[in-house]
Amino acid sequence: MKIAILGKPFDDSLAPFLQALLEDLVRRQSEVIIVEAFYTYLSQHVQIPAGITTFRRGDSLHGVRFVLSIGGDGTLLDTVTYVGSLQIPILGINTGRLGFLATVAPENIPQAIDSLFKGHFVLEDRSLIRVDTDPEAFGAINFGLNEFSILKRDTSSMIVVHTYIDGEYLNSYWADGLIVSTPTGSTGYSLSCGGPVMLPQTNNFIIAPVCPHNLNVRPLIVSDRSVISFEIEGRSNNFLLSLDSRSVTVEANVQIAVRRENFNARLVKLNHVNFLSTLRSKLNWGLDRRNPAGIPV
Repeated sequence: MKIAILGKPFDDSLAPFLQALLEDLVRRQSEVIIVEAFYTYLSQHVQIPAGITTFRRGDSLHGVRFVLSIGGDGTLLDTVTYVGSLQIPILGINTGRLGFLATVAPENIPQAIDSLFKGHFVLEDRSLIRVDTDPEAFGAINFGLNEFSILKRDTSSMIVVHTYIDGEYLNSYWADGLIVSTPTGSTGYSLSCGGPVMLPQTNNFIIAPVCPHNLNVRPLIVSDRSVISFEIEGRSNNFLLSLDSRSVTVEANVQIAVRRENFNARLVKLNHVNFLSTLRSKLNWGLDRRNPAGIPV
């Protein structure tokens, strides 16, 4: 089995878990490749077994069976950009903080790897958002798992985002910015702006203003079959476009449209983990003494 690994710097206390992970994969006769930057960091903290090689962004991942994302949710968002349309299943190992997407705790890595090899998992497809701009802003990696945002950049004044759905005028948002979120991103930036939580399989986008001037303007759910386009104005000539963790500065005359990407991100879910249990765990839902005994929280 060929396995690719991507990751970000981690606390020194986690080194033994990752050392054991590499040794376990080699013992199972897996072909392991590690993204070059993480390999360099990893080699300073653990003893990398012989035979493990590296890859860079742009190298083909054809033949890779699983990708392990070692870090937080941001690391997994970056991992999606490496996988792209190949839709290789991604398992998130959480060495970060909250972990809505990267759900495997370091102490549970051995059981998680064993489940991969035994087939004790399910695959969950997550929709992606695609951003097309003129002039081009994000290059070939113009898709994201969480959200696309338009934000003011270098002034305290609000911006105006004129928004259209399938060419039909929706609204002009006077705000600090505007977010278009996928269901996966509904527990991220959109949630902090008052947007709803959506189940991952919901075929919708959330349009949520950031600090709107008009308080009666609320987040809106629209079908992800729609094409949402924008025109921006404001006192500044420059604005910020953000796609997950990637940001670029653009001029006000940029043309922007978002739609659902024609491929998905494929996440590995182990048998004891699902979205509802993650919600209860991460958002502390149900932690109330009024809950009757016996109801799992």
